Amino acid sequence: MEFTAIQIATLVNGIVEGDNNATVNTFAKIEEGHPGAISFLANPKYTNHIYNTESSIVLVKKDFSPERPIKTTLIKVDDPYATLAMLLDMVNQLMNPQPIGIEEPSFISTGVEIPEGAYVGAFTYIGKGVKLGKEVKIYPQVYIGNNVEIGDNTIIYPGVKIYHGCKIGDRCILQAGVVVGGDGFGFAPVSSGYNKIPQIGNVEIGNDVEIGANTTIDRATMGSTRIKNGVKLDNLIQVAHNVEIGSNTVMAAQVGIAGSTKIGENCMVGGQVGFAGHITIGNNVMIGAQTGIPSNIADNSRIMGSPATDIKDFARQVVYIKNLGKLNSKITEIEKKLNK
Repeated sequence: MEFTAIQIATLVNGIVEGDNNATVNTFAKIEEGHPGAISFLANPKYTNHIYNTESSIVLVKKDFSPERPIKTTLIKVDDPYATLAMLLDMVNQLMNPQPIGIEEPSFISTGVEIPEGAYVGAFTYIGKGVKLGKEVKIYPQVYIGNNVEIGDNTIIYPGVKIYHGCKIGDRCILQAGVVVGGDGFGFAPVSSGYNKIPQIGNVEIGNDVEIGANTTIDRATMGSTRIKNGVKLDNLIQVAHNVEIGSNTVMAAQVGIAGSTKIGENCMVGGQVGFAGHITIGNNVMIGAQTGIPSNIADNSRIMGSPATDIKDFARQVVYIKNLGKLNSKITEIEKKLNK
């Protein structure tokens, strides 16, 4: 399927500079552009590629002004990255229309209503008392335990396991292999070893949440483990029992959050960050990759390192560490002179 520059500009409220009739039928990174592809320029580090890219069309910001001649057609928009995301979503919907209906074999408990427009893939198990929202998509080999609630337009991809009593909001996406509501890690030490502490709470996930492949969210010991509206979790994240993650917080892969920790709104967490248990992280906190956090963090902090420290202090410490070899040599040289 082909689109012209003027058609795309009309869709995204953009302005064409160049050939209105330039056509594209695929996407490409600007540095790997080729005829028939549309690319985008959002990061200034890639600006040099716009002068030699082979892409037929490039999305740029409205204030972009080339410093030398270019051969590609530009579409100027407010936010090239957001515009690209919108176009990709449109193409994805055209190429992968959502399925509808119930595939066999699947098991649906008596009394569970499958709403109009919903999809239930083969080998899916749906327990007693489950409530499904409008146009829910449940792909093959999904397990949904008793009394689970899933909101409208939520997508559950293959192999997801949702334990009993958990609640998932509207427009959520759970990628393959996600486990929601497994037992929290609770054991009481006794003379003979450890006694398991029953985990009788649940998990509550808000609206517009996306959870990456093979991420696990443990049920609460009592009460709820809570993932608030708009949270985005990457693959391979562990969320322990009674954790709370505030609205619109995002986390990269391999983050581990120990029990009863509360993380605020609009936080950005890099990969492999570790949170100790029973601590509170403020709102609007930015955390660099591989940071270890043993204690509370205030609102609007920028931290990195293990144990965590202010990101500017961490950068200085890295410089100091790099210079330790030179410092040691200088001290050794001074000691030799003093000995003489």
